[in-house]
Amino acid sequence: MDKSFILPDFDEKEADIIYKLKIENKEVIFYILLELQSTVDFQMPYRLLLYMVEIWRSILKDLPKTETERKDFRLPAIIPIVLYNGENNWTVSMNFRKILNGYEIFKQHVLDFEYILIDVNRYSEEELMGLSNLIGAVFLIDQKADIEKLKQRLQKLIDVLKKLSPEEFLLFKTWLKRVIVRGLPEKEKRGLSEVIEESEEVDEMIYNLERALQEEFQKREIIGMEKGMEKGMLEAKLEIARKLINKGRKVDEIIEITGLSEEEILKLQVN
Repeated sequence: MDKSFILPDFDEKEADIIYKLKIENKEVIFYILLELQSTVDFQMPYRLLLYMVEIWRSILKDLPKTETERKDFRLPAIIPIVLYNGENNWTVSMNFRKILNGYEIFKQHVLDFEYILIDVNRYSEEELMGLSNLIGAVFLIDQKADIEKLKQRLQKLIDVLKKLSPEEFLLFKTWLKRVIVRGLPEKEKRGLSEVIEESEEVDEMIYNLERALQEEFQKREIIGMEKGMEKGMLEAKLEIARKLINKGRKVDEIIEITGLSEEEILKLQVN
């Protein structure tokens, strides 16, 4: 279903995918919430409820009134699924009613549902590679990893990706873009997204992506070194300023010698 039900408050922390299927001649909706934050949210069952209600509301709004008022009309069942890739264990209640105070007293009268949890980081690399399919590839890439680890995993996935149908490869590329650019500045996001989008073959995509990731890795290393040098220089200046303060030198003199600001020097005097 080409629609998202994510609340504005959470649009940077999660995304969703909705599939509508016919099973035994009954319409069923699978609502998959992609939890993109590293910490667990204990209000997850409540948020899922909001999204489920929004889906039903949207369906009712789009259908003719003559159909929804029929005695035999039924809303589609919604199966909520949470896909989580955080480092911490998922400790949120799996049942909605357990987040309600006093649910034990009126068990049969309070609203309840249980969602399916797919905890990506709890799968081993061997398990995911053993699946040898789109899902295994997607989950392996979605696990937390640095750039070097990501490059290694892409190399291991070459044979798996070559077995994918054109439609599955397109799905994988869409997912890969989402994972690769997570947390990057807008300029870097565009660059890596274009590399993935423009690649038509598996080998070509991985080769181009490895080069782009290597450039990104080197850029980060340079930035890290520059920051380290800046930090080292600042610490040296602060140490000189402390010695000059102990010798009773005036603030103006210390500013001229070290290049520090008056505020930085005054902080040292207080400490």
